[in-house]
Amino acid sequence: MRVLIACEFSGIVREAFKVKGHDAWSCDFLPTEIPGQHIQDDVLTVLECDWDLMIAHPPCTYLSNAGIRWFNEQKYGDKAIQRKILREEALVFVNTLFNAPIPKIAIENPAGYLNSHLSKPTQTIQPFQFGDCESKRTCLWLKNLPPLIPTDVVTPKVYGYFKRGKKKGQPIYGTQYLKFSEDRGKIRSVTFQGIANAMADQWGNC
Repeated sequence: MRVLIACEFSGIVREAFKVKGHDAWSCDFLPTEIPGQHIQDDVLTVLECDWDLMIAHPPCTYLSNAGIRWFNEQKYGDKAIQRKILREEALVFVNTLFNAPIPKIAIENPAGYLNSHLSKPTQTIQPFQFGDCESKRTCLWLKNLPPLIPTDVVTPKVYGYFKRGKKKGQPIYGTQYLKFSEDRGKIRSVTFQGIANAMADQWGNC
């Protein structure tokens, strides 16, 4: 099977499919972190290259609910207006991916703008359902693919508890625990190994 992992620089999902014997390629503007079959370019330029399956991880900067406060025009003015323009461009990009001429497609993103402006996700998964002791709610929009079946449900690691605000007393998980930094978004975007393995095991045979 020819597999395209769109918007992936880590190489984790690509290599999971490679281990299963598939002709898997990742594509991103960034270079790959794991040496292998990687296209460093705009993924839109390679959508018509006879792929059997595409798993896409479009950037969620303007799509995730995590940054929804920055769209408040009364508070942030022109910056909020500009973010709304970028959000619409991000939505167009996702729609282009989802309507690509590829038989089987999966789009991965956090809960956010896509839930109401693309469609409701086919399913929502967590890394702790696939053997990784982390919590990171992830939505999947699937075309001609079955929902992923959990492989190893474990207890997610708690890094602390919120001390104030609406979430006071609630647990803090790994992706929330990360401190703000230039590469925070990059770190948060990496697919957990258990989910990557499940994709290769279950979608590579469907």
